[in-house]
Amino acid sequence: MKNTNYENIAKEVFEIEANALLYAKNNLKNFNKTIEKILSIKGKVVIIGVGKSGLVGSKISATLSSTGTSSFFVHPTEAMHGDLGMIDKNDLVIVISYSGESEEILALMPHLKRLNVQTISMAGFEQSSLAIKSDIFLSIAIKKEACPLNIAPTSSTTLTMALGDAIAVALMKARDFKKNDFASFHPGGSLGKMLFVKARNLLRYDNLPIVYEDCILKDAISVMTEGKLGNLLIVNKETKLMGILSDGDLRRALRNDGFSLENKAIMYANKKPHICHNEDMLAKDALLYVEKHKIQLLAFTKENKEIIGVLHLHDLVEMGIK
Repeated sequence: MKNTNYENIAKEVFEIEANALLYAKNNLKNFNKTIEKILSIKGKVVIIGVGKSGLVGSKISATLSSTGTSSFFVHPTEAMHGDLGMIDKNDLVIVISYSGESEEILALMPHLKRLNVQTISMAGFEQSSLAIKSDIFLSIAIKKEACPLNIAPTSSTTLTMALGDAIAVALMKARDFKKNDFASFHPGGSLGKMLFVKARNLLRYDNLPIVYEDCILKDAISVMTEGKLGNLLIVNKETKLMGILSDGDLRRALRNDGFSLENKAIMYANKKPHICHNEDMLAKDALLYVEKHKIQLLAFTKENKEIIGVLHLHDLVEMGIK
């Protein structure tokens, strides 16, 4: 295809699929009924589909599960060979097939009825065998696929996925699903980390670079180097924090007259370092504090300044705290 403007092809695909969504927007028959039915069940929402419909169905199931509606996906063939036992009478099954005539799907329908499981079909034709055999029918009808042969599922899969998203969002609003709820299902995501990871989860408690206040700088530097934190904690005989010596403090000290490696390290340390007593503070708040005061290390102590642990800027960054 010489001198082809592929951007124009992309624009045409977008336009065809966008029109399919706009057409469906005005053809939402039984959508309210679907949401009300899902809200009324005691079990899970099971998604069943084969081929491209199965791939889209798997995504819909994942979206539902992560937004407060328990769901799982079952392949119809696997269902006929044992996985049917995963489905309970308290569940609701959404079956996806554009033609509504997929053999694997239709073979499963009598067994779902036998188990008294309620079914919702997502199909392109209201008079299809699947639509007739299901309790509720949701249309995913389109005027044309974006495929130039009008064969490959393109517009139809886009619409099916969008309809699945619409169901998930409607259920979220019906259940008043909040950010905290979302984060609880995504503890490893950025939002989950912001809302649930606490300083105590990232504190370093062991093998801290600590010296007593009578330690000379030469020996203190060795401990600082071994600690690999770029900082040194200096304590008194009661192991209470008296100061923190940072790499920056050490570099600045080198410019001072009378600098000597034989002097005590406490001479060059920050004797009023930033400290925190609350291990349960959110890690995101700890990051804000560290950035505000332009420090790399935040020491956590008891009220009497006895060291509990330290939180390093790098640990916050590596954890993905933002």
